[in-house]
Amino acid sequence: MKPSLRIVAILICLVLVLVATSRPGAEPKYSEWVAATNLGPVVNSSFFELSPAVSKDGLSLYFTSDRPGGYGNLDIWVSHRATEDDAWGVPANLGPVINSAISDNATALSRDGHWLFFARNPSGFGQIDIWASWREHTDDDFHWGPPFNLGAGVNSVFAEGTPSFLENDEGYAPQLFFFSTRPGIGLADIYVSELQSNGVFGPAAIVPELSGPARDISPSVRFDGLEIFFHSDRPGSVGNDLWVSTRNSAFDAWSAPQNLGSTVNTAFSDQQPHIAADRETLYFASDRPGGIGLIDLYVTTRAKDKHQIAFGRW
Repeated sequence: MKPSLRIVAILICLVLVLVATSRPGAEPKYSEWVAATNLGPVVNSSFFELSPAVSKDGLSLYFTSDRPGGYGNLDIWVSHRATEDDAWGVPANLGPVINSAISDNATALSRDGHWLFFARNPSGFGQIDIWASWREHTDDDFHWGPPFNLGAGVNSVFAEGTPSFLENDEGYAPQLFFFSTRPGIGLADIYVSELQSNGVFGPAAIVPELSGPARDISPSVRFDGLEIFFHSDRPGSVGNDLWVSTRNSAFDAWSAPQNLGSTVNTAFSDQQPHIAADRETLYFASDRPGGIGLIDLYVTTRAKDKHQIAFGRW
């Protein structure tokens, strides 16, 4: 029996979609985001909550705050939950090994959970430097080793911060994305440094596709290297907005950045995005009205589309 015209039409459409999404130069397409929600009064306080970063298993939420109980101006805190369906618990300070009398902030975790990257201000080479710490047990958030400065490949006499670490099995060296105010294209640009075979990060290079004449800050690269989020006040922003760029492979250039739109962004400061390991959840900070403190943590998720699920976009 011959297939019906309806089935034939469906098959043709599927083939066309597969061809369009697999041909060289075709940028990956992902769904839109739903309206963001505040993480609530257990995580947020009447003070600043900034720079969220979530562990691969989705059970540890790292962030920066100046709430009471810290060691300095800004400290790094962590909140836990038993499962991804549970609410976040009462945050705890990471303690004096990581936090200091100055500002410690803007965390990022390696995918394997052994490395913590963060910014410290002032320190080392310049205004703000990026540091790292290693731990043996990835399920223990309170036994990080003494942090160390990442050195002159990453840091300069200018400000470097908001690191995001990319490492997977695609055959390229691990990379650290971050922002810097060193002379470049704009007031703050996005840079990348590769981890060399000797364990030292090499000279940082500007990422021109992601950098413009304004401030491009806080890159958060997805674990597969195909999507990167950042915040910017570049033209097209209604405030300080969240932007996204994609690419077909980790060896390709990034696409022209796109604004996440009014569902997520507001006329206020929406900043410091973090894309979770599930590729569906985006955390960020905002001072929009209706919050609990001066700046709060928010979360949004992708509006799921059955076609994108079918073609592996999740």
